[in-house]
Amino acid sequence: MKMKTKADYRVRRHRRLRQKVQGSAGRPRMSVYVSNQHMYVQFIDDDAGATLAAVSTLAGPLKGRRVTVETARELGKEAAEAARAKGIAEVVFDRGGFAYGGRMKALADAARAVGLKL
Repeated sequence: MKMKTKADYRVRRHRRLRQKVQGSAGRPRMSVYVSNQHMYVQFIDDDAGATLAAVSTLAGPLKGRRVTVETARELGKEAAEAARAKGIAEVVFDRGGFAYGGRMKALADAARAVGLKL
C-alpha cells in the first residue's frame, strides 16, 4: 500500500478546488502558496494562461523576513496594491489547498482592507 504524506493530501485538495475556481481577465485568480520559509501570491488570468502580477517574501520590502501572521498581513497589503496598480479590483481567491486560517486568513483580510474584493 502506498503511503500518503501531508503534501499529497494538500495537492489533492488543491486539484479539487481548482475544478471550481477559474480566473478570467475581468476577475483573475489570486493564487497563494505557502512554503516553510516564504509566501507567494500571483494574480492569474486562466483564460490567457498568464500571470498578471506577483509578489512574495523573496523580494521587495519583505525580503528575508520569517513568514508570520504579521508578514502575511503586510504581504496581503502589498499584493492588493500590486493588483490595483494593474487595474484589478475583484479576484477569485485560491488558497492552494492550504487551510484558511492563521497566515492565509491574515493575508486575505489585509487584501480586503486595502480594497481588493475577494
